[in-house]
Amino acid sequence: MSSPSPKSPELSDHSKKYDRQIRLWGEHGQKSLERANICLINATAVGCEVIKNLILPGIGSFTIIDGNIVTEEDLGTNFYVEKEAIGASKSECCMRLLQELNPDVNGDYLDESIDSLLETRSEFFQSFDVVIASNIKEATLKNLSNLLWDYNIPLVYCRSLGFVGSIRLQFREHCVVEPHPDNKPLDLRIENPFTTLKEHLAVSEVNGKSPWVHVIHKHLVEWKKDHEGNPPKTYKEKNQFKEMIRIAMKSDEENHEEAIKAVNTVFESAGKISSNLSAIFNDEACQKLNTKDKNLQFWVIAKSMQDFIKTENNDLLPLQGVVPDMTADTDSYIKLQSIYRQKAMQDAENVYQRCLNTLLNIGMKNEIISENTVRLYCREASGLRFIRGTKIQSEYSDWDKSTTLAEGLECQQPLMELYAVLRAYDHFYTEFGYIPGESYVEPDTPKLKGLVTKLLQDWNIRHPVSDDMVYEICHYGGAEIHSISAFIGASAAQEVIKLLTQQYVPIDNTFLYSGITTETATYKF
Repeated sequence: MSSPSPKSPELSDHSKKYDRQIRLWGEHGQKSLERANICLINATAVGCEVIKNLILPGIGSFTIIDGNIVTEEDLGTNFYVEKEAIGASKSECCMRLLQELNPDVNGDYLDESIDSLLETRSEFFQSFDVVIASNIKEATLKNLSNLLWDYNIPLVYCRSLGFVGSIRLQFREHCVVEPHPDNKPLDLRIENPFTTLKEHLAVSEVNGKSPWVHVIHKHLVEWKKDHEGNPPKTYKEKNQFKEMIRIAMKSDEENHEEAIKAVNTVFESAGKISSNLSAIFNDEACQKLNTKDKNLQFWVIAKSMQDFIKTENNDLLPLQGVVPDMTADTDSYIKLQSIYRQKAMQDAENVYQRCLNTLLNIGMKNEIISENTVRLYCREASGLRFIRGTKIQSEYSDWDKSTTLAEGLECQQPLMELYAVLRAYDHFYTEFGYIPGESYVEPDTPKLKGLVTKLLQDWNIRHPVSDDMVYEICHYGGAEIHSISAFIGASAAQEVIKLLTQQYVPIDNTFLYSGITTETATYKF
């Protein structure tokens, strides 16, 4: 018999509305979205698609910056303009129609060009949590990149061009608290049980209704006697251990079948420090806490967790306290679940007290870290990550990562070719003052090819880019296709949500897409 499902409480209207996404990132993740203030620069088709996919899950507010007016061309690609608005403010029209998607979200607009705003009121951006930009000039992108880097505000730059698109994430530092891996390791400590679990397993009878944890423990005790106290490690040993369980199994004992299936994973990494967490513990920011650090909460909890692991927990992580569903009688399952939960709460409480002591030592208030937050970190300790990003402006001005590009071109990766041509595309607009192919494709193609060749020479790369790729980009003439914009917009919105909620691992740092071949790729330049 499986563990009983708790009776679901009556959902509020708010929970009903956002139920599906709360299942993905929880109430705490939803609250992070609802506190967010997002800026969109340029109400292009791809830009509006990004904002649409943030408005629907209920971000707090958004502001659109665009000094252009609605044109007939916009009607063919952008769902958030209307014929009656031709000649009127594009930012106002898009804001109004987008806000209709969700009355919970506050919308605003600024009928001004980004260049003017950067020149006269650059401090305007300080109030935003994330800035999204689309299809802007190279010089403007560099200025915006520098400004937001100094303000420590993430920038998501999106491009939709014909049948191709790209996303570039810029952030100084990003903490991933809940990575949501596809296969999260079980942390049941069967091979090295903590005191209360050991005592419980020692007196528990193993039968057809016992949780499979009991089954594995019983046979593990016997196994260790003949294997110098070690659990099964190799593929061969695990098969031998499975056979031990199978021999002892009576007919139709589902818990024993579950135990056999669990053997492959239950011993793998229970309580062990991952390479990502080890890097966090060894980071200078963790060893030398800075009270002005934007991520101070993350580092205080990490340092406190490290102290707990080293001094009290035998170099093991705080216990997750999560017991998977398994075939068992109700009383046995609930008892086992309670033991794990109590130990996890004790570990988290220990780490929390260390956090309070650490805050006291550096002269900070206790309120900046809650007990619930510490419990979350402890539960997700095995997957914690800290990512340091790179600045877009540096990618354009101080190129020193040409190895990645050269290797990609040598291997004839089409999307690496796409990256090189898009960089040349940006230079084309800067040098000639118009978009390649905007009026005439044939004369602009050799010009764009020449810029690609020059860029590759500047990067000391000898591998050429195909003429077909250059012609394809020039042939688009800067046009957006809505299906491509919708795909890029949805993908970029996912990355924004990752940044806001500190859940799931964001791309680092460039995402490329070809609608012709339906290929995607991520690169770090």
